[in-house]
Amino acid sequence: MKVLVVGSGGREHAICWKLKQSPKVDELFCAPGNAGIAQIAQCVDVKATDVDGMVKWAKENAMDFVVVAPDDPLALGMVDALEAAGIPAFGPHKNAAVIEASKAFSKELMKKYHIPTAKYETFTDLDKALAYIEEQGAPIVVKADGLALGKGVVVAAAVDEAKTAAREMMADKKFGTSGSTVVIEECMTGPEVTVLAFADGEHVRTMPASQDHKRAYDGNQGPNTGGMGAISPPPQYTPEIAQRCMEEIFLPTIRALKEEGRPFHGVIYFGLMLTPDGPKVVEYNARFGDPECQAVLSLLDGDLMDIFLACREGNLDKLDIRWRDQAACCLVLASGGYPLDYKKGYPIFGLEEAGKNAVVFHAGTAEKDGQTVTNGGRVLGVTALGNTLEQAIDNAYAAAKPIFFQDMHFRKDIGHAF
Repeated sequence: MKVLVVGSGGREHAICWKLKQSPKVDELFCAPGNAGIAQIAQCVDVKATDVDGMVKWAKENAMDFVVVAPDDPLALGMVDALEAAGIPAFGPHKNAAVIEASKAFSKELMKKYHIPTAKYETFTDLDKALAYIEEQGAPIVVKADGLALGKGVVVAAAVDEAKTAAREMMADKKFGTSGSTVVIEECMTGPEVTVLAFADGEHVRTMPASQDHKRAYDGNQGPNTGGMGAISPPPQYTPEIAQRCMEEIFLPTIRALKEEGRPFHGVIYFGLMLTPDGPKVVEYNARFGDPECQAVLSLLDGDLMDIFLACREGNLDKLDIRWRDQAACCLVLASGGYPLDYKKGYPIFGLEEAGKNAVVFHAGTAEKDGQTVTNGGRVLGVTALGNTLEQAIDNAYAAAKPIFFQDMHFRKDIGHAF
């Protein structure tokens, strides 16, 4: 099969890396890709959000299958457009991807189908939002309704901080139209975990749980990022909690989407808070998380292409999906200043040495004059396995030691912050 993966980050590198191992995949392409992906797939100069351009290229080059990995093209309906052109694709249709594209929609879905989540209200009027924040007090959570690169959530410790967040989103348009509507919800407490699951519209098969580290600095301090590292599996996610999540959250969500005429085919991301009252949904995403994907796919003991095909064809329940009895850690090496201002174009050293003991997934890299250089906020995801979680964490940090680029920044407490 000729397979095209859409996207350019660490998640897409991990997907390409796993698909490359499939005997079903003869030729692998990635649009637009990055310097690391270019080593295992042919990169194509088409933007991930260019729906028409992507469909045109896929048709002209006779792709047998397209994997749409990032949130933006899913929300724009790229899967719908590909299927309409006769090209099989992996990922939810636009009307199902709305569970990530609109937080207001997903909260209403949870309320309607009694799926446990935080108490909330939705606002399009700034003054009403500010009054509600004053009334509720802090801590409180302010969320931009639409897509905001994983940065549209503010967990405010004080009322003034929450009001500032609401003003920035609604009046100052910090996230463009994504913040025209905001969801304001109670601040839940407890360990936060992610469960990614394959879905075929009716059946759901979970992957090993993982734990992302969103804050920029050690001790969960600093601004929210797209993710500074991930471990899998986190010790807090016990078999008892997993069973409860399956019965109260995972299956009810898939059934709710089907009931609403929005059957979900693809990967669904359950962001969960393990509260004193039981597990509750923090958020849904309509795709693999990043960097959770890098850690979790490293544990997959089987053919990812088979799973993608089963999700699309509706026979996921008949597939034997196996996972390694190990743990994984993905350590993100970021540009200094990320997630705010940072510079690009710095040469990266030590990649070959690091790759001897771990898989180094490229997130924000490019090639310039034969040299791999930085080209984004999150630059690399050094991913290692171990027989225990401690071992996996130690292996990831040890593997990252030879890597250097100017102003390189990473957290020192991945796996120890919760």
